[in-house]
Amino acid sequence: MKESTVPMKQEERQVAETREETRTLIPPVDIFETEAGLAVVADMPGVAKEQVEVHVENDLLTLKGSSKTHMETEPLHREYELRNYFRQFQLSDSVDQEKIKAEMRNGVLIIRLPKKEAKKPKQIAVEVA
Repeated sequence: MKESTVPMKQEERQVAETREETRTLIPPVDIFETEAGLAVVADMPGVAKEQVEVHVENDLLTLKGSSKTHMETEPLHREYELRNYFRQFQLSDSVDQEKIKAEMRNGVLIIRLPKKEAKKPKQIAVEVA
């Protein structure tokens, strides 16, 4: 799985919505390999489950998260500003893209990328004619 932190141009890869004009943060991730596949754990503080987008297109896994402030008024002084998150990964052929699952808990996004089942050798019975 290769990482792509800079969105590519649409005409080069023909992937929709990979070029954003807004400033975004790259969420830090940990990637674990298990017997079942890979687990990607991304930290996205300030992002609710409803504000997360995870999609796969042309073997490209895209993570997007929008963070919203809960303040009713603008602060008089601000030392930091919430930003949106964006990150992409190139998936290998060994990932079963139809079975990818994602869950969000307390600002941590966990994406499970299961491996494709290997084709089992097939025993062919020989009949006597």
